[in-house]
Amino acid sequence: RQFDFRTKVVYVAVMVRRMLQAVMDPSKVDDKDYYGNKRLELAGQLLALLFEDLFKRLNADLRKQVDIALSKANRATQFDIVKCIRQDTLSHGLEHAISSGNWTVKRFRMERKGVTQVLSRLSFISSLGMMTRITSQFEKTRKVSGPRALQPSQWGMLCPSDTPEGEACGLVKNLALMTHVTTDDEEVPLAKLAYTLGVEQLGMVMGTEIHSAGTALVFLNGHILGLHRRPAWFATALRRLRRAGRIGCFVSVYVEPGRCHIAADGGRVCRPLIIADGGVPRVNDQHIQELKDGHRTFDDFLREGLIEYLDVNEENNSLIALHESRATAATTHVEIEPFTILGVVAGLIPYPHHNQSPRNTYQCAMGKQAMGNIAYNQLNRMDTLLYLLVYPQRPLVQTKTIELINFHKLGAGQNATVAVMSYSGYDIEDAIVMNKASLDRGFGRCIVLRKYSAMVRKYANRTSDRIVAA
Repeated sequence: RQFDFRTKVVYVAVMVRRMLQAVMDPSKVDDKDYYGNKRLELAGQLLALLFEDLFKRLNADLRKQVDIALSKANRATQFDIVKCIRQDTLSHGLEHAISSGNWTVKRFRMERKGVTQVLSRLSFISSLGMMTRITSQFEKTRKVSGPRALQPSQWGMLCPSDTPEGEACGLVKNLALMTHVTTDDEEVPLAKLAYTLGVEQLGMVMGTEIHSAGTALVFLNGHILGLHRRPAWFATALRRLRRAGRIGCFVSVYVEPGRCHIAADGGRVCRPLIIADGGVPRVNDQHIQELKDGHRTFDDFLREGLIEYLDVNEENNSLIALHESRATAATTHVEIEPFTILGVVAGLIPYPHHNQSPRNTYQCAMGKQAMGNIAYNQLNRMDTLLYLLVYPQRPLVQTKTIELINFHKLGAGQNATVAVMSYSGYDIEDAIVMNKASLDRGFGRCIVLRKYSAMVRKYANRTSDRIVAA
């Protein structure tokens, strides 16, 4: 098997065929901004790359030290390899990369800045928003519209409103409310299962059969597994196994003309949807009542095959209804809740569908700056800078997202009575004239807590410094 190049030859031939098809038909060209073709790098993958690079550096240093020690002619003491190991190579390398944010991996010639950032704790919502942030590797200075544009494939996966203004617009995005980013699943069990379900190895078929009508090449994470004569049946069988819990719930199966793809790699964005049989959702009122009563959890819905996770590519093989009332006989899935297309920060906006689109984007930037409570332990925290509102209030108009993230328990802001009227020349456009009496009574009053550090020394005459409250 080591010198069997037939699979590689077929792969090259498939690539050449795809290129020729793209030349003849421009619609066959892949879109590199399509989100099904993208993978997100998670913290674990980035740390693994860094650790691998540092471990190789440790081994290289160790080898150098051993060569020096063993090359000495007058060596009398017993050689101890433990003394040659530098104990700070791994820890210093990891600490420096995480503290500075500069990721340097020599094997891939990778030099990135700003990989790690200090979590913003100026408000509760800014912390949540920062934890769902996605940063693109595209250069921010380049004025190209493609990577910045709102792609239809981002529906339900990324928030359409929460992106910064200026040069990072469209390049820094945020995950939607129910988005999940996958991690790697094992390939070997999936490959064995595929062969059991009728995938023929390429060594068993003739070249003319590979692209014959009705057949499909089966790919697993981009590698060719073999050929299947009934790709639609094969995809349906794998989906049934996934819903029954026999394979990972994040394994994706989707069929294209002449190709069937199985994706089990990490970094894909996916979201949960209710499965519908003939347009009838599997989740009924009884299930919802059991969920409200606490007898059933989200994982139970997943395990019993009532809902499933779909990634961007598999959504193309599905017909998803926005509401149960809009489902037809051909509908395969129903949305859990339409407002989950928005992210955490955009979900705070009441009636966002009544606003002009840029207004929602502006609010996403400003909502993170609102002062209020940041956590239940805010008075015990040792942050460098802390902004707290003295009289925070719950918003009068609440959204479902506010309840989901418990923002109503840690409010930021106050409910103001606003009169829209022509009062003087000072309140034109965005300016407002404020009532001095309300300010005197504590409207908008805030506290700024700043951390100061001092050394507490002990002296030779057995005295020591004391911190005394002023």
